[in-house]
Amino acid sequence: MSDPVIVKERAGGKYTQDVNTPRHHFYADEPASYGSADLGPAPYELLCAALGACTSITLRMYVERKKWDVENIKVQVTHEKLHLSDLPPKDVFKREISIKGDVDEKQRKRMLEIADKCPVHKTLEASSEIETTEA
Repeated sequence: MSDPVIVKERAGGKYTQDVNTPRHHFYADEPASYGSADLGPAPYELLCAALGACTSITLRMYVERKKWDVENIKVQVTHEKLHLSDLPPKDVFKREISIKGDVDEKQRKRMLEIADKCPVHKTLEASSEIETTEA
């Protein structure tokens, strides 16, 4: 089990949240257009950031192990909810990976395959279970 992340409402914005991980503190919020203070990323922005960061880190670990000459990895992630007929909405994450370095097409193709092995990708792809209790 992971160490807990604690999220608590914060004064200052209508929806502003203090987010405390075991080693870091930051804010999550909604934009001013929602009536909040916009002190941090919105929840879906955090989810996109988690996927992008995990993808980039996974790729960096892979290229280091392979000793490939990759200078920089950039991952752009977007999210949308697709409403298809009478089915429940489907979450779609689009990920665009930019690789800067001296790698050939075969290596680039392999890196795109490895991107799908990042743990957050696997979590989002699989069905999850959320258990909620009152403290």
